Amino acid sequence: MKRFTRLAAAAVIASLGAGTAIAEGLYTPNLSYRTGPFAATGIPLMNGQADYMAMLNARDGGIGGAMIDFEECETGYSTEKGVECYEKTKGKAIVTQPWSTGITLQVLPKTNVDEIPILAPGYGFSPMADGKVFQWAFNIPAGYWDAADMIVQYIEGQGSLDGKKIVFLHLDHPFGKEPLPLMESLAEQKGFELVPVPVGLKEMQNQSAQWLQIRRERPDYVVMWGWGAMNAGAITEAVKTKFPMENMLGVWWAGHDADLKIVGEDGKGYKSISWSFPNADAPVMADIKKHVVDAGNSQSNEEEMSGVFYSRGIIISAILGEGIATAQKHFDTAEIDPGQLRWGLENINMTEERISELGLDGMVPPFSTSCSNHTGHSGGWMLEWDGEKFVKVSDLLTANVDNYAELIASSASEYADANAPWPVNEDCEG
Repeated sequence: MKRFTRLAAAAVIASLGAGTAIAEGLYTPNLSYRTGPFAATGIPLMNGQADYMAMLNARDGGIGGAMIDFEECETGYSTEKGVECYEKTKGKAIVTQPWSTGITLQVLPKTNVDEIPILAPGYGFSPMADGKVFQWAFNIPAGYWDAADMIVQYIEGQGSLDGKKIVFLHLDHPFGKEPLPLMESLAEQKGFELVPVPVGLKEMQNQSAQWLQIRRERPDYVVMWGWGAMNAGAITEAVKTKFPMENMLGVWWAGHDADLKIVGEDGKGYKSISWSFPNADAPVMADIKKHVVDAGNSQSNEEEMSGVFYSRGIIISAILGEGIATAQKHFDTAEIDPGQLRWGLENINMTEERISELGLDGMVPPFSTSCSNHTGHSGGWMLEWDGEKFVKVSDLLTANVDNYAELIASSASEYADANAPWPVNEDCEG
């Protein structure tokens, strides 16, 4: 395990002087993946997360007077290693951040016993939105079903979907299969043909067979549910086969600047839904540069810091920080426990005003949570690659959650029944 904020924390403590009382700290481990087949996407995300927490330690002395111990436990995106990291860190942690749908599904039942919140921003298991059933799990600020709905909304905005054909190019992994129930439902409702095309973990960099099938299908659109090396492989094949890039759209994990820079201008028009956006002029970026980068405590670089995934890492840590601060204020203590953090994560109210107070202007849409709503359903922007960078090409899109609320409830209920006895939050009323 690696510690990226200890030096910054020690510097802050030293600067405060021997006579200053300091809380012991908040242990918020991150199950990182800086190695393995998904490292190219993991590194900027982890750097953004770590730099935000290091900035809070250096600028503010942590959160609410308690320093943040943001330790990383490397998983390589392996479910087995992820479970090992969870077991290693859960003893004193106030949160677990699994960073994989596979790991999330494995630790989900354990958190009911251990009573520790899972924070899985924008990933994990979509029915986790039902906070009454999944009382210890959060996929704030938006879930996979939200993403699928918003992508289909955007496509429909270009014209009727009746009679159209959409290929669903997805990683053959729990992450890639997550949206299928909703995509199938939307296909039935809107009259389009859905053609699932899976990509095996060993096929991510060589998708010639998948793109041969796509050429034969001649779809109107390709929706890509990709991750890591799969994204670059798919985008490269799309360009090679001359698929119209303006008709290829990805989930937020398939909108990584480095993947598109491989094809540059040829990738122009490719789109990705996103609940985060890089804003170099946001005050938080200046604070990170001053307190972390200039102090030599960042592993990032200028190019990476301008990208979507680094800024998303910042937003993820900001969400965790807001949950911590909300709990500290409510329970009037700096050193909160996991149960108190759960309450904090259930009572986030990220208004435009609060986003501005945190220096995150333009970087995340407003959202709020409750004991029954563990996702927030923030909405997102459609981003488009302009040949050099991602730019916003839509107003804020919001998911039609009411359209699949029954799917959330029934899937949550099925999961609870299959894993009985499954404790639920009987006190949750809203």
